[in-house]
Amino acid sequence: MSKDRVLEWLLEEEQPSVRYLALTQLLGCGPDDPEVRHARSSIPLQGWGVGLLRDLTPGAGGDVTASLYLPKYHARLWPLLVLADLGMTREDARIRSLCEFALQRLQRENGGIGIGDGGSAHLCTTANLTRALIQVGYLDDPRVARALDWLVQSADRKGGWSCYGSGRLLDSWEPLSTFAAYPRDRWTDGIATAAALGAEYFLGRELHQQGERYAPWYRTHYPVHYYYDLLQGLDALTALGYGRDPRLGFALGWLRDRRLPTGRWNLDAVHPDVDGSIAAWFEKHPKRRPTPLVLEAPARPSKIVTLTARRVLARVEAAGPPPTPPAVPPRETPPAASRGSSGAAPPPDRRPAPTRSPAPRRRSGRRGPGAR
Repeated sequence: MSKDRVLEWLLEEEQPSVRYLALTQLLGCGPDDPEVRHARSSIPLQGWGVGLLRDLTPGAGGDVTASLYLPKYHARLWPLLVLADLGMTREDARIRSLCEFALQRLQRENGGIGIGDGGSAHLCTTANLTRALIQVGYLDDPRVARALDWLVQSADRKGGWSCYGSGRLLDSWEPLSTFAAYPRDRWTDGIATAAALGAEYFLGRELHQQGERYAPWYRTHYPVHYYYDLLQGLDALTALGYGRDPRLGFALGWLRDRRLPTGRWNLDAVHPDVDGSIAAWFEKHPKRRPTPLVLEAPARPSKIVTLTARRVLARVEAAGPPPTPPAVPPRETPPAASRGSSGAAPPPDRRPAPTRSPAPRRRSGRRGPGAR
């Protein structure tokens, strides 16, 4: 029997976070497996975890009350999201301390999560931080339940989510990813309905059909922050159980076509990877362009991208019939979730929403340096 050299590469000990994820997500090893325990305990001691954990705490004389969100992508929120993806938990005091501080400072009375001391809750921040909290061990925390309920209430009644009041967007993928991370036996009827309708919105567009072709969606990235691409869509939809849905065909073909002869996948770009008017805005305002958070070199084989691609394809192979959408009773449209900030902001740094007429000048895209 030939060796799986790609899996051997992912299991190398130099990056214990990737080894841990490969053991648990690709090989199905349980949390008490000795190799799993050793790999997870090594994450803060070796590889990417060392630098990311260092970024969670201000240096000597640093301001512990400084923004968790700005500057992008090196304020403390961003490495926290990555560390949660990589397998760190609240057992580490640095993770626990920052999670508690973030909840205390950023969660609003309605359960949503903002980006600073004031202003409204934001969809991407609520979903991303809630997913991280679930990943690091806050499953039973009532603050997580409140945030999940906010995501349910913020969903469009037809499925999907809106950003900045610009209508439903594939860019608003984060709630689906958060619901996928939450154990199914804990789902409320509201989560089940929002997830099913949201999945149908994405599947109905084959994960990519929205306006004119937007090139960054067809490239691979990590960290993803709040940006969408086809791999993120595939990861969320297959985690929700839609691996057999034929409407994933285009995206799965795209993924398989990008596999290198070695069986690995490249990291195509690091964010902000933007196009069109958003890229032009950054050209004019280079000081407002976020600083990338880089784990791996672009245009090279990537362990994280390869792991994610293998995880997606493994789910597709193992998938049963797609979930049956629940009957959805009519309901009133919930109040629109505020997506802006309390002050003036440059254009959001994601894809512009498709429009039937010229877009208003208030924004040329999504989620910009100040707005998000």
